[in-house]
Amino acid sequence: MAMADPAAPQRLRLLSYNIQSGLTTRKYSQYLTRSWKHLVPVPSRMSNLDGIARILADYDLVGLQEVDAGSLRSGFVNQVKYLADQAGFAHVFDQSNRKIGMISQHGNAVLSRVQPDAIAEHKLPGLPGRGVLDVRFGSGPDALHVLILHMALGRRGRLRQIGFLAERVADYRHVILMGDLNCDSDSPEMAVLVETARLREPASGLHTFPSWQPSRQLDHILVSSSIGVEQVEVLDYAFSDHLPIAMAVRLPESVRLVWESRPASVPALNLAASADFYP
Repeated sequence: MAMADPAAPQRLRLLSYNIQSGLTTRKYSQYLTRSWKHLVPVPSRMSNLDGIARILADYDLVGLQEVDAGSLRSGFVNQVKYLADQAGFAHVFDQSNRKIGMISQHGNAVLSRVQPDAIAEHKLPGLPGRGVLDVRFGSGPDALHVLILHMALGRRGRLRQIGFLAERVADYRHVILMGDLNCDSDSPEMAVLVETARLREPASGLHTFPSWQPSRQLDHILVSSSIGVEQVEVLDYAFSDHLPIAMAVRLPESVRLVWESRPASVPALNLAASADFYP
């Protein structure tokens, strides 16, 4: 472990990804015709997880949604731990929000190369099955708070959840909020979130859903005004029904981080798709 060099700008490479428990979807009809894959283990799920791990390895802090913490459908593999081990993350925490017996454990997760000082998990208001992880780096007024979440499908539920989030971050100076928010950048509820939580979305129109023909931005990374944004991009790797969204940020000098060693970059995936940058 090592403290960040006080003379160097502190940067974080962020990634948010709804991985659909490691399942690939190529068209809407497959939600019905392949629905059985959400209940039982299939070999392609592990192959997809290996591909996802290769993507995650190039980032410092990753927020995952729809990840399975170990159930029948995942072959009792804790996907969070598997991805962390494969991608070389030292710090990992999962939040199971929706459990269906032994069949599935649906939730959020954080994978980090920076040592967190505290992690709190909260249930979001509304129908059961939605939650948020609040990961704190540092302490006091200059702590960095990273919130990872998956919001409701309905607008009324999302607005209730936004009220909860705004109250949660009211006293935070440095905030990163990322996840599957189930609404577009120009939606009324996103306008409420940006205003009430005092956050900004550096780029809009970064379409992440559906992965086979992206036309909506359901996945977002929002930051407080104290955090500089150097790059935003959507990665064209369709291991899920969502595409991952990535952001490189520059932190205020007052934020101090404790790092694990960063691994060397891994070779690019042998896929036809490549990363696209959307200004």
